[in-house]
Amino acid sequence: VDSNTRGTISFATSGPNSRTTQCFINLVDNSRLDGMGFAPFATVTQGMDVVDSLYMGYGEGAPRGRGPAQNRIQFEGNEYLSKDFPKLSYIIKATVVGGSNDL
Repeated sequence: VDSNTRGTISFATSGPNSRTTQCFINLVDNSRLDGMGFAPFATVTQGMDVVDSLYMGYGEGAPRGRGPAQNRIQFEGNEYLSKDFPKLSYIIKATVVGGSNDL
C-alpha cells in the first residue's frame, strides 16, 4: 500500500520514532500524510459502507475536537468511553483475508 487514500489503514505517529500500535482508517484521500510518516499497511477491501456508518458525531479526539482524549483512554479504558461517549461504535472483530503466507 503506497498512499493514504480512502480505505487504507495506517499507523498513527506524532513524529519520528513515535509510532505505536495505534491505527486509523482513512475516510478520505489523505495523501498529504504520506511524507509525514503515516505508513499505510492495509486496505479495507469490503465493508467501507460499515466504516462509513460508524458514529463520528464527536469529531476528532481532544484537544482538537470533542472526541475522547487518548491519555484518558489509556488510563481509564472502556469505562471512560462508555460513560462519556455512549454513542461510540466499536470494532470487535477484524479478519485478514487473502494475502501471502509471509506473515
